[in-house]
Amino acid sequence: MNLPRPRWLAVLVLAALSATALAAEPAGDSDDVAIRDVRVFDGQRMQPATTVLVRDGRIAAIGPQLQIPAGVPVVDGRGGTLLPGLIDAHTHSFGEARRDALRFGVTTELDMFTDHRLLPAAGKERQSLARTDRADLWSAGTLVTAKGGHGSEYGLAIPTLDDPAQAEAFVRERIAEGSDYIKLVVDNGAAYTGKPRIPTLSDAAMQATIVAAHRHDKRALVHVAQVGDARKVIDAGADGLIHIYSDRVADDELVAAIKRRDAFVTPTLSVMATLSRAGEGAKLAADPRIAPMLQPAQKDALNQTFPLPQHIAHHLPNALENVRRLHAAGVTLLAGTDAGNPGTTHGASQHAELALLVQAGLSPVEALRAATSAPAQRFGLSDRGRIAAGLRADLVLVDGDPSADITATRAIRAVWKNGYSVARVADKPAPRVAAGAVELLREGQPAPSWSATSDQMIGGRSQSRLTVGQGRDGGPALQVAGEIVAGAANPWGGIILFPGAEPMGATDASGVRELVLRVRGDGRPLTLLVFSGVDMNGRPGVHQVATAGEWREVTVPLSSLPNVDLSRLRGISLAAGTPGPFAFAIEAVELR
Repeated sequence: MNLPRPRWLAVLVLAALSATALAAEPAGDSDDVAIRDVRVFDGQRMQPATTVLVRDGRIAAIGPQLQIPAGVPVVDGRGGTLLPGLIDAHTHSFGEARRDALRFGVTTELDMFTDHRLLPAAGKERQSLARTDRADLWSAGTLVTAKGGHGSEYGLAIPTLDDPAQAEAFVRERIAEGSDYIKLVVDNGAAYTGKPRIPTLSDAAMQATIVAAHRHDKRALVHVAQVGDARKVIDAGADGLIHIYSDRVADDELVAAIKRRDAFVTPTLSVMATLSRAGEGAKLAADPRIAPMLQPAQKDALNQTFPLPQHIAHHLPNALENVRRLHAAGVTLLAGTDAGNPGTTHGASQHAELALLVQAGLSPVEALRAATSAPAQRFGLSDRGRIAAGLRADLVLVDGDPSADITATRAIRAVWKNGYSVARVADKPAPRVAAGAVELLREGQPAPSWSATSDQMIGGRSQSRLTVGQGRDGGPALQVAGEIVAGAANPWGGIILFPGAEPMGATDASGVRELVLRVRGDGRPLTLLVFSGVDMNGRPGVHQVATAGEWREVTVPLSSLPNVDLSRLRGISLAAGTPGPFAFAIEAVELR
């Protein structure tokens, strides 16, 4: 699985995702702490009550008789268990994903497809010991799929691979973008519909890509859904399967081949449960240890399912049995949720994944390893996944003993990232947006809150360019020009304003009543969309804007537009939609 097909609102989010990750707001508390008299799962085994000392964001020492230096804050760990920060070995990390993950003790996400423009900043963040409110990110970036294949339908315009001779160049391009490993898709959709329905990589392209990845010292990870495809990619040298094959129960020959190859498998049982309509997401959303900390959008996601026929209910039982057989054979299993799909959510779903792994035959301690030391070892993350002196202090304190009851991981007392305590507020107030002039320029360039947007992110061919120009009275203006090309479901090209600190982040503009701006254009009509609400999938407010060759002032009555919630304002776009070249400019933008 990958991301579900985004509703048309989410497309604009993808279209304007910032390539620069945003740092968390600084806080005054220390990255030193001592957790005293606590049971410790060190990534491999349980240790009896002991003390863990953190200094300067790293684990300094562990021992029952540790002397705690004066001035170090002390946390009483009696009755609880200290775990390494959890690692989700299969996610799709857009928007608020990494913040949601961290609040539930997932301190690292191994992403399997996201906007590659996010990767350079993510790489810098994970090297830092600074305070942050987000999980660290490793990512495949752009996946490797055939033209029209799985992964090309989700709103992010991506290159595809159809000629095996291009595999080497394709892999080099992914590495240049920042991909930490290479993800391939070998899945024609037949596992879920009974017959092939989408193109997939040819055997030759798959084999050439795996060879190219290994030539560049990158792991080759493969999305499969069927037993036959799993055998092909293992024979070709895949390092890991990032879903469990679930069309049927595999024979011992495949299990033995995976073991001989020393490949790992990330079963993603959470999303298999969604496919089979097992209701695991809804159960998790109702768990009193989880529910109070869920954002509204997370609750909605956990209660969703796939629009697929009922006859696929066999996928979860098949998946559980296949995992059981792999585990019995000693194959390395990693805990990953495929969060971003219906029935899952970042962070919280990892706790459901642990329980499903136990249901499939792992002991609770083995399931904990699958979410900590095992993914760290398999992905070469040497500074995390265990509680040991010198490692980064990514820690989770839970009530009870998860080695006896794996669901105890849901009873989180505290989370630390880089030694700093993580605020676990479920629905923190949105930052306020004050009435006044909206910044257009910063250091002679369009301000970071503005971005060009077009339908290229849904596979369209429209173009939009944002430049700086001169306004009516000599002041600054933003100029937008491009071409609308017919073919996309809703072709567009234009500009989008994000009033918050990050793309589509909710802001409180309840003190605002209207948007005022001056606009000049080529006579083509423009559509202004206002995005708001508790999540990013609601209907926007819509206002039509006429243009002419002369500057004219436009007033948009934000507070009275249908479908607009100014207490959760997320973005405002202005775009052309009529095929052909377009050009317009805006200036003197003001919220009143």
